[in-house]
Amino acid sequence: PKMKEDSCLQAALLCLGVLCYSHALSTPRLNHSRPSLHGHHEKGKEGQVLHRSKRGWVWNQFFVIEEYTGPDPVLVGRLHSDIDSGDGNIKYILSGEGAGIIFVIDDKSGNIHATKTLDREERAQYTLTAQAVDRNTNRPLEPPSEFIVKVQDINDNPPEFLHENYHANVPERSNVGTSVIQVTASDADDPTYGNSAKLVYSILEGQPYFSVEAQTGIIRTALPNMDREAKEEYHVVIQAKDMGGHMGGLSGTTKVTITLTDVNDNPPKFPQSVYQMSVSEAAVPGEEVGRVKAKDPDIGENGLVAYSIIDGDGMDMFEITTDYETQEGVVKLKKTLDYETKKSYSLKVEAANVHIDPKFISNGPFKDTVTVKIAVEDADEPPVFLKPSYIFEVQENAASGTVVGKVHAKDPDAANSAIRYSIDRHTDLERYFVINAEDGNIKTIKALDREEMAWHNISVFAVEVHKQHQEAKVPVAIKVVDVNDNAPKFAAAYEAFVCENARSNQQFITISADDKDDSANGPRFIFSLPPEIIHNPNFTLRDNRDNTASVLVRREGFSRQKQDLYLLPIVISDGGVPPLSSTNTLSIRVCGCDSGGSLLSCNAEAYVLNAGLSTGALIAILACIVILLVIVVLFVTLKRQKKEPLIVFEEEDVRENIITYDDEGGGEEDTEAFDIATLQNPDGINGFIPRKDIKPEYQYLPRPGLRPAPNSVDVDDFINTRIQEADNDPTAPPYDSIQIYGYEGRGSVAGSLSSLESATTDSDLDYDYLQNWGPRFKKLADLYGSKDTFDDDS
Repeated sequence: PKMKEDSCLQAALLCLGVLCYSHALSTPRLNHSRPSLHGHHEKGKEGQVLHRSKRGWVWNQFFVIEEYTGPDPVLVGRLHSDIDSGDGNIKYILSGEGAGIIFVIDDKSGNIHATKTLDREERAQYTLTAQAVDRNTNRPLEPPSEFIVKVQDINDNPPEFLHENYHANVPERSNVGTSVIQVTASDADDPTYGNSAKLVYSILEGQPYFSVEAQTGIIRTALPNMDREAKEEYHVVIQAKDMGGHMGGLSGTTKVTITLTDVNDNPPKFPQSVYQMSVSEAAVPGEEVGRVKAKDPDIGENGLVAYSIIDGDGMDMFEITTDYETQEGVVKLKKTLDYETKKSYSLKVEAANVHIDPKFISNGPFKDTVTVKIAVEDADEPPVFLKPSYIFEVQENAASGTVVGKVHAKDPDAANSAIRYSIDRHTDLERYFVINAEDGNIKTIKALDREEMAWHNISVFAVEVHKQHQEAKVPVAIKVVDVNDNAPKFAAAYEAFVCENARSNQQFITISADDKDDSANGPRFIFSLPPEIIHNPNFTLRDNRDNTASVLVRREGFSRQKQDLYLLPIVISDGGVPPLSSTNTLSIRVCGCDSGGSLLSCNAEAYVLNAGLSTGALIAILACIVILLVIVVLFVTLKRQKKEPLIVFEEEDVRENIITYDDEGGGEEDTEAFDIATLQNPDGINGFIPRKDIKPEYQYLPRPGLRPAPNSVDVDDFINTRIQEADNDPTAPPYDSIQIYGYEGRGSVAGSLSSLESATTDSDLDYDYLQNWGPRFKKLADLYGSKDTFDDDS
């Protein structure tokens, strides 16, 4: 059927082209708007041109149908000049766009044919120029005439959408007719000619949920209350058809994926009416007990649920929080539980949406409730002391085995296991106390001293007999009660001073006392003199009744020469029950004072010296001592300045004064002679030279065959002998065996290297051999060679 439709369409278009061609052949002229070369149209007016252009056709415009596939070239039109008499003397020439390639002209008849198939979508029109010339001379007979060949459109391009696939979103439960998306297609055919580019949209897939507007391509919802929870995604196929949608038109399609977005149209619902949970009584506050979850099919913020406890006897014991990642309500312990007190709790939990859409408030309420029952499980709890801490008292110096106090613990479990007690020895390192393991009685092991430690802080353990891992601990503070067992003593090490010129009843010191016992056993101290010296003729004591006492002088006038120190015993008693007392001795020193009572000296020897010698005598003694010291220093200095000969010359050795110049050192001004005495070591006469730097392991004996060198020996032999001794000395290490002697010896084969006399004496050496050393030594040979040789060479 489609091939038949296309054949009919081509036939109709061909007829239309032939009609246009016939219409064009009836009027085309080369000179309608221009005068003829022969003046054939000289009477033509410009108004005539305007009049002719008002016709329904245009004289200089031809039409050719596109995509023509006939066997013969298509006749586009015919050109004719008014001066053409038909004798063949006129030649028609065609030029311009496609001339000679696409369009050809019969130069005699003026017929124009199209030799190729044309496509309007590639090019819609061609501009050509025709001219009539003399065939013989090629002289133009008329000016060139321009005309247009238009390609007539046919419906050969289907509509195409801008995108192959579209994606769109629309809220669920939208009203009917809600715009979703607009799709657009385009047609390459000529929109100004026929209906080839007139498009109509239709929906092929997606009914009855969506519809499309035929002219605009806008997709709209077609059903009310579409539910995302039932179906979230839809696939819609849209078709665009040209020719106004009529039979024979071409079409194109596109796919549109439409997703329903969520709205909060569903309340949360618990899947069950009661949740059962359990928790151990040993659980600590903050521990998780269980979780509940209300299901909400909505997503995102529309599905957020918040949980809360709204009723129940466990509101004070439990709390609930929201885990927004899992959308669960987490029940947690708020306070410590006790199975023996209450074994179960009940909660009423509510789950409500966080965000509510007012459009769907009628679907509410957007919340739900559930009952949570929590059972408390019995746990094996450690023993519990009746008190959080204990405080006991015991008197110091109490006998060993004295009961201090009693602690008590019990098993809170239903089994009520027996308890065993013990003391944490880390808190009682000295082992002052012991506890009865069965009844918890604490006793002393040894006497306590309050003055050493007034409080003892220990810890007592309580464990179950059959479950040793269940343990409790309680602090026990034991106060040691004071007993009056310390007599009072001086508060400090007192030392008193009394003037020789002291007056009778004069107070010279105030003393106080100190008692290690508690203030309850020594509220006031009593000071007194022993009964045997209560009538002491020198000093007396006065109790000030404020825990102090004053010591006074009983008589006038003391003498350091007779007695410079007095010892006064003082009895101090406390007010304890029974009272304790101690005798303390006060040292009183007699001193010299001025008339105002200020101390000057308390030294008895200094007093005697001052009485025997005056100040002038002391100065004279010191001056004599200084003079004697000066005399001794002068004598020593003068004795050191005496000059004595350091070296005694027994015999003068003439050789030691010889000044030698057999070296190239400082010249004649060098007067330091070679001291031969250094080579004449007396110790070396016997052939043995002791080492000065180290102590040899054994005594070196001179080797046989080495004769000692006498003093008159030649220096050369002397040196050789010493070299042999050094080389054969087993006690000389290698680093200490080098011996240097500033002597060259006699009979040197090298002779003297001095050049001092070379200028005045002729050399006896023969340098003729230099002639045989080659050209490099020719210069030396000329300078030092013999004269004969020199003359020969020259």
